[in-house]
Amino acid sequence: MLIQAIKSRNLVFGLLFGAGIVLIGLFLQLTVGAIEWTCITYPINICLVIFFLILLVIGYIFRARIRFVRWMGQYPAAISALAWVIFLTLILGLTKQIPEDQSENGIWGISSMLSFWPFFLVYCWLASILGMVVLSHLFPFRWRHLPFIFNHLGLFVAMVSATLGNADVKQLTMNVHVGQSEWRGLDKDGIVHDLPLKICLKKFSIDEYPPKLTIVSNKTGKVLFDKKSQNLSLEKSVTQGALLQWEIQVSNVILNAAPVELADSINYIKWFSSGATNAAYVKATNSFTKVHKEGWVSSGSFLFPYQALLLDSVSSIVMPGREPKRYSSEIELFTQSGKKVNAEIEVNKPLKIDGWKIYQYGYDEEKGRWSDSSIFQFVYDPWLPVVYAGIYMMMAGAVCMFAISGKRKEERK
Repeated sequence: MLIQAIKSRNLVFGLLFGAGIVLIGLFLQLTVGAIEWTCITYPINICLVIFFLILLVIGYIFRARIRFVRWMGQYPAAISALAWVIFLTLILGLTKQIPEDQSENGIWGISSMLSFWPFFLVYCWLASILGMVVLSHLFPFRWRHLPFIFNHLGLFVAMVSATLGNADVKQLTMNVHVGQSEWRGLDKDGIVHDLPLKICLKKFSIDEYPPKLTIVSNKTGKVLFDKKSQNLSLEKSVTQGALLQWEIQVSNVILNAAPVELADSINYIKWFSSGATNAAYVKATNSFTKVHKEGWVSSGSFLFPYQALLLDSVSSIVMPGREPKRYSSEIELFTQSGKKVNAEIEVNKPLKIDGWKIYQYGYDEEKGRWSDSSIFQFVYDPWLPVVYAGIYMMMAGAVCMFAISGKRKEERK
């Protein structure tokens, strides 16, 4: 009973200690503002890691004289730290996070938790407890402690490197035109940076979904729909359908079209040059009033305006712009190290080279499929291999744990 009482008091102390850390963090948040990660880039973050490790080692050496350090190696300290970490992580998950470059941080700064002082300090507290626990199992070393060491040391490495390495992460965007080369990127503040990479864009292409027809309000422009249908996709085999109370028939679909003005109307013909639009000749009949409307509907482009078919005073049939299914860039890449790479980059399939990840980020949406430029995102995270090393250590610890448990079961048999 006495041990349980001591543990419960230690747990209460840990929770109160965590509350004190949160209050200190709130004070810092209100006085000095959010954490400026750009102030602790390399080599400052390396110095902070070394200083942090030295403090842990000194604390472990003098643990017999410092009661607080001995408490850090006990379960109540770990449980209370985890409780606060889980609590703040839940707030992070339930709160809409905004980009760090926006000036507004929301109430108490919780809308940007990665720069929120209480969040950072609580994670430092948990990392300190992890470090102390790892040291207590490393000295003296026992082979049976190996899974425990791998698990906790891996978590410690991953947490520390991911936190302090956040300052060294670079994210730049680059807009490259077809047939041109570029080696400069823009950061979130619009500052130009020279990159150790040069990209020549050879070709940009987009695969699009078939065009669609939908009915919109003449007053608001919003889509009108019921439970049965919202739009009619103009697949190759689709020539008719229903939208609201209108029966739709499509007699002609031109995916590369241009408008031609006639005496009293507009016709569409095939046209394969840049700026071509999508057009369909539509016949619509109201199921109740039998009112009949027909004419061309076009999605328009950066060169030609869109065209709608007026059904009545309330609604019209329109063709929204086609949605991209896949878009990619064929590039020729040159590096300062002398590498020359020909590659195709598409969404969710980045190119990895010299520590950089190059993503297909966007294109000229105003020109759509006729875009003559491509936007790339460059991400450089030098601490990522260290984070992976920590994850691999945790995986190794799990494997060792299963191996040792299996061996013990065999010995018992």
